[in-house]
Amino acid sequence: MDEEKGKLAATPGKSSTGLDENLGGLLAYLLGFVTGIIFIIIEKENQFIRFHALQSIFLFGGLFVLSFVIGMVPLVGWILSLLISPLMFILWVIAMYKAYKGERFKFPITGDLAEKQLKQ
Repeated sequence: MDEEKGKLAATPGKSSTGLDENLGGLLAYLLGFVTGIIFIIIEKENQFIRFHALQSIFLFGGLFVLSFVIGMVPLVGWILSLLISPLMFILWVIAMYKAYKGERFKFPITGDLAEKQLKQ
């Protein structure tokens, strides 16, 4: 059990960008998928930051597209699109908190996609 927990936590240290891992993980979520894209481009070595950057891209990029598509449906779509915004905010806060604490926290689906992408 301790071995499994150790694999999910960040190892203390710096990234190739000079940032601490936990700060880099937090910043990967700061502006949603935009900072995720930035960090996936500039961070070439640190797997913890790359994981959070990819998860940010998949999670917030997917929710952005979903909100946009649903918002195109008159009335009902607009209401549903408005309901996605608080969900995105809650997920954003959770993701940044967990990354700052050094946890490799996985959201369902997007966390698995991020791990799969890292292994390629």
